[in-house]
Amino acid sequence: MRSRNETESSDFILLGFFPEFKHITAVVSIILLIYMAAFTGNTLLILLIWLYSHLHTPMYFLLSQLSLMDLTLTSSIVPKMVANFFSGWRNISFLACGTQIFFSLTVAIAECILITLMCFDRYVAICDPLRYPVIINPRVCLRMIAMSWAGGALTSLGHTVFTLHFNICNPREIPHFFCEVMAVLRIVCEDISAYEKAVVITSILVLLLPLSLILSSYVLILLAVLRMNSPEGRNKALATCSSHLCVVGLYFGPGMCIYMRPGSAKTPKLNQGLFLFGTVLTPLLNPLAYSLRNKDVLSALKKLMGRYQSSK
Repeated sequence: MRSRNETESSDFILLGFFPEFKHITAVVSIILLIYMAAFTGNTLLILLIWLYSHLHTPMYFLLSQLSLMDLTLTSSIVPKMVANFFSGWRNISFLACGTQIFFSLTVAIAECILITLMCFDRYVAICDPLRYPVIINPRVCLRMIAMSWAGGALTSLGHTVFTLHFNICNPREIPHFFCEVMAVLRIVCEDISAYEKAVVITSILVLLLPLSLILSSYVLILLAVLRMNSPEGRNKALATCSSHLCVVGLYFGPGMCIYMRPGSAKTPKLNQGLFLFGTVLTPLLNPLAYSLRNKDVLSALKKLMGRYQSSK
């Protein structure tokens, strides 16, 4: 392993997570296995939605984008973290650090926007089903996806540039397993109180406001579901909405604990645990939440497995 003196002066040093933990090798190995399972699950879900025509609906089209975002988020963090651990190389260049901040923030914010728009899709489908094909048409879906990615990218670009323009204290050691905004701000040599307030405001706009809209929409959805005469339709609507609510909790829960909890910057270990949950476990649980209780996805999976077995 190269020493710190041999690295570029602009490099950062990632300290990793829980360095005092005795069985850290086993933990990293488990994280790698979970990442591989999440990568496989989300790739399979995207493949099923692409292959089978009965999944060519706005809901599944948006779900495929959510899986793509999950793949992007976890792949921008976990492989670098695992490679650093097993190689003993903890340095990351200034450009690579900025790139990691940008992509991780872009995808995280885009996911929050997309999940909110997916809630609107469910609201129209259940509360105004006759007009659903008109309101949620393919062009609207494309606009939803473009809005999610563009909103995430623009917000992330501002935070990335502003975070990295501060003077960093030596030895430039980031107390985290990847370049994350709050962790980088902890090693800044300037007064950043004004910027921290801006981070809180952004968190309210990105997390609290969408969550309020989601919960309000689901109150209306629940009332509409309870008024349904068909038990089969009621059960199908509840199954779909419960899957979406599980995903809402998986995404918004850790984010609110990290960015909106008082004194969050003073608990780096807890933050690292929450980030592990958000970047490793959530991408694994997302396809499970939408497949295990979804007959359409399960039927597509059975068809794919049957096609594979018949080709042998």
